[in-house]
Amino acid sequence: MYFCFVKLFDMLTAKVNSIRPDRWNEDTSLSVLMYNEWFLNFAPTTFKEERLKCLDQVIQLSQKTNGFKEISEDLLIAQPSSLKILRMLCAPPIARDRLAGLVNATSATIANIETKVNPNAKTLKKIAPSIIRVINALKDVELFNLNKTLGFPQEQNLKVAEAVISDRLTGALADPKIRNAQEERQLRVIETYLQSKGYVRFDDPEASAIDLPLGTYSFHKNVLMFKNGFDDSNGYVRTPMDVVIRRKNSDYKFPLFVECKSAGDFANTNKRRKEEDTKVSQLRATFGPEVTLDLFLCGYFDATYLGYEAANHMDWVWEHRIQDFEVLGV
Repeated sequence: MYFCFVKLFDMLTAKVNSIRPDRWNEDTSLSVLMYNEWFLNFAPTTFKEERLKCLDQVIQLSQKTNGFKEISEDLLIAQPSSLKILRMLCAPPIARDRLAGLVNATSATIANIETKVNPNAKTLKKIAPSIIRVINALKDVELFNLNKTLGFPQEQNLKVAEAVISDRLTGALADPKIRNAQEERQLRVIETYLQSKGYVRFDDPEASAIDLPLGTYSFHKNVLMFKNGFDDSNGYVRTPMDVVIRRKNSDYKFPLFVECKSAGDFANTNKRRKEEDTKVSQLRATFGPEVTLDLFLCGYFDATYLGYEAANHMDWVWEHRIQDFEVLGV
């Protein structure tokens, strides 16, 4: 009886890679190779496609503004989406957050102006003068005077400037697309694996993440958790989980919560650790220490990152060894 209890406890609290620091460096190397192979196959095509779109948009705006000489409030109000191009005219190109600070607005306001089909007209009219003043003050003057600084023929000056602005815009827009594509790819990899194990996708929006049927999984499912990560004194918050897996064995009281993580360099992984820390703290405070947050990793995750996550009650499955999900009962 005691032996059976111990065996069940070990199964329910099983760890996969967080307890194996002896192989972290090797796994990191394999994961980096996998990410780089994907990036080399995917990123150039995405960048090329994005560059063509961006160049077309830049040329159209250039024609409307007499080679970017006539940038006005009326232009921004009539064509709010042009703001993403106008930011690239600056030296250095100005990020949304920095522009928001300079015009005393929120980052969300700037994002809405750029991305919404019909942003709030009243807000746009109020903020447009400040935005245009900043753009004109920071405009990359040398870029539009290459005929003087580099001896370019006058007629080529604008074409070169348009190409440079287009490349700046492409870099700003392509990186998020590459990240999103990588996450979608990871979800497909997990789905293929789960279906090979007989799991069924369950997309009922009314169903709680905690109460998924046995042997099912769902993507981007909201979980209701303590907002402050301690108790319900500050209310609750709905936090999306990339993957929720309800294992077939009913001995598991809670589903497996999985976050897909990919990174193309070591610096950004350590910057984003706080996101996972907050999420796992909220999970454990709300549902108890039995609940864990498991990461699905591909890319540049070094021993510093892994050690930090292991110390914060997290475990992970490497994409290059997806069968490790079996240790977690999947």
